[in-house]
Amino acid sequence: MVKSYWLVNSNRSRVKRFIENTNNKDQFFKYMFIDSGKVASTWGKEPPVMTLREILKIELVKQEWKKLISQGWRVTQEVWNKPSDN
Repeated sequence: MVKSYWLVNSNRSRVKRFIENTNNKDQFFKYMFIDSGKVASTWGKEPPVMTLREILKIELVKQEWKKLISQGWRVTQEVWNKPSDN
C-alpha cells in the first residue's frame, strides 16, 4: 500500500494529500500527486470531498509542502478511514 501524507489548514476546512505516483514511467524524475479537498462534516466523521488532483515533480512537491507549512497548514493523520472504537 502506498503511504500518503496529509496536511490540514488551521480551521480544519481543507486538506491536502500527498501521495507517490507509483505508475510513473519517467526514468529521470519522480512525481507525486497532490489531492486537495474540503472537509464537509465534523472533523474525522466523514472523508473530505476531494476536488482537485495535481501531479508534480518531487522537487516542486517539496516546495509546495514548505509553502503550506509556512502558511499555517499542519501535518495530520487520515482520521476518517480508521475503525471506530464503538
